[in-house]
Amino acid sequence: MLRWASAWRLPHRSLGPSSPSFSRVPVAPSSSQGGTEPRPVPLSYRLLDGEATRPPLVFLHGLFGCKTNFNSIAKALAQQTGRRPELVERLIAVDISPVESPSSLNFPNYVAAMRAIDIPDEASLSGARKLVDEKLSCVIQSISMRQFLLTNLVEVDGRFMWRVNLDALAQHLDKILNFPPRRETYSGPSLFLLGGNSQFVLPSHHPEIRRLFPRAQMQTVPNASHWVHSDCPQDFMAAVRDFLA
Repeated sequence: MLRWASAWRLPHRSLGPSSPSFSRVPVAPSSSQGGTEPRPVPLSYRLLDGEATRPPLVFLHGLFGCKTNFNSIAKALAQQTGRRPELVERLIAVDISPVESPSSLNFPNYVAAMRAIDIPDEASLSGARKLVDEKLSCVIQSISMRQFLLTNLVEVDGRFMWRVNLDALAQHLDKILNFPPRRETYSGPSLFLLGGNSQFVLPSHHPEIRRLFPRAQMQTVPNASHWVHSDCPQDFMAAVRDFLA
């Protein structure tokens, strides 16, 4: 659910498809508070099959996600597309709109439930996951949603804690779920790939999508939820390849 991103040039390096790299680069936040200057923050990324002379195909994960969400998809696309320059000068938005997210998504309740959980220091991974799942089930009935949130449970110095900064999310969730008003448009080819069972992109959003992205195509993947790439990976891959070609 990443809403807007500023483009930064990443350090070039040549890697084979079996040699992924983990690095961090500075990026500037989209806004500042209290009159202070924007400060760089580290951006963690993984480079697969990169070549210095070709533009990259960039995946940006959503809220509560991490770069590993697209591992298998990214590897497969790197092998199948060849990374030809003419294939990456366009935009794909997966089940998200350039508008304020619907209030029915209940993300504030998710954050509050995650913050309220106290995991004992002596808990094992299986014990911590079971405890968190039981606590979250009181608020989140969807098993798949709970499993997705559990991917953020990590071990740090012998303790299990949340990977995401829940305090920061709770404080700024209204801004994260909103979309800033934009006048400029993106005139390049765009694909809005929607999950047939998802409520993230509503028909009422379509006029704003077409205003900001005049060349937008709409395509729905039947039987997919918001996580289109996870629910229907083959259909997702086919849609991406067809659009990039």
